[in-house]
Amino acid sequence: MPDPSLLWAPAAWLPGGWQRQVLLRIGSDGHWAEVRSEVAQAPDTATVLPGPLLPGLVNAHSHAFQRAFAGLAERRETAADDFWSWRQRMYGVALRITPAQLRAIAAQLYLELVQGGYTQVCEFHYLQHDPSGRPYPDPLTLGWALADAAQAVGLGLTLMPAVYERAGFGEPALRDEQRRFASSAASVWAMAACIQAAGRPLLNAGLVLHSLRAAAAGAIHTLRDLATGFDGPIHIHVAEQTAEVDDCLAATGLRPIAWLAQAGLLDTRWQLVHATHSVPAEVDAVARSGAGVVICPSTEANLGDGFCDLRGWLDAGVPLAIGSDSHVTRDWREELRWLDYGARLQLRQRNVAAAPGAGEPSTAQRLFARALAGGGAAMGAAGWGLQAGARADALLVDTTSANLLGMPTARLLDALVFSSPAEPWRDVMVAGRWVCTAGQHPRAAAINRDFVQAMAELGSGASG
Repeated sequence: MPDPSLLWAPAAWLPGGWQRQVLLRIGSDGHWAEVRSEVAQAPDTATVLPGPLLPGLVNAHSHAFQRAFAGLAERRETAADDFWSWRQRMYGVALRITPAQLRAIAAQLYLELVQGGYTQVCEFHYLQHDPSGRPYPDPLTLGWALADAAQAVGLGLTLMPAVYERAGFGEPALRDEQRRFASSAASVWAMAACIQAAGRPLLNAGLVLHSLRAAAAGAIHTLRDLATGFDGPIHIHVAEQTAEVDDCLAATGLRPIAWLAQAGLLDTRWQLVHATHSVPAEVDAVARSGAGVVICPSTEANLGDGFCDLRGWLDAGVPLAIGSDSHVTRDWREELRWLDYGARLQLRQRNVAAAPGAGEPSTAQRLFARALAGGGAAMGAAGWGLQAGARADALLVDTTSANLLGMPTARLLDALVFSSPAEPWRDVMVAGRWVCTAGQHPRAAAINRDFVQAMAELGSGASG
């Protein structure tokens, strides 16, 4: 009888790239206890996998409630449409969602993320209060809805409550349509402590500052002081739109990334989400600090934000993770594809992310390796991937998918990212347990039904 905790794969992506004939043993704690390559013969007790194995990726930036808005903002009824007009329509959704609806919407999203090859998601959580703006008796009511959804799907969750205290630079408070977001450094720190103390499996806590426009300098420094000794991740939206950069310059005399660096805030815990508009001096400052960036290519394209300095971030060695943010796309293959396609369109070159001079000629492999390591850092993991000590997360590649037929193992990632459409992963493992098998999740039908009901209840509010 095969031992489900002992796996043998004909190939697997280990630190350093593809390796042949890989034996993996899952420990009782749901982490890899042993990973060895060049094991020519599978032990009699091993479960022999029918294809190559990849590690699952971390989705490092999510606003789960915005899944209810995906596909419903793709019409322009006025002379102009940009991030700021999209945001006003998004508020219409945020002001209506109940805890039960949020759980249903998040479960649908998290199901889709698992099917898209993510095994952990970092939830940048700023939807805090009831629709009137009053705190719930339990300040984490909406946070627990997200945690329940992730647990139902079997997805790992880094839940990160956000400091959100003002409408913009120089504004004294939030606007009425932002009333559900109100939070302070002290309240966020208290919520993060509750999340961490809950002891739920596959759940850990992080901290968030919504943005420099939404959190004043005093709150930012207060949270930094509270987090002395905190070893979890700290995320912040930064330099997503040019208007934000201009407003920051007018208010502080510095660009947003430069302000964070000059304030001495950045260290290896910090993740700069979007970082769309940077200059070389800012890239260098981030590299020196050890902080990472989280790029969300499909959302940044959907919102017309602009395109990041991909080559600059890569060449500087800054940790780079990916996220799906507003969830117009829920598959990391498409995020990586558009990460390089955006640079190709911008520079009129091909394979921008490749680095043949550094021995990395494959665009897909370089981006995947960076997103793998950067994602682990973004969720606060000490190690991530198919290596001893890391959580036992894995994706079983279906080599019978049309886009992979005839592909040698060395080119599988190239085809996975740049040849589409592709079938979902054959099987997906999280913490040593197969949560999807043969492309199916056992709770998919019920999750789909609850999502449809929640969308019907939101009605016209879901369309802004």
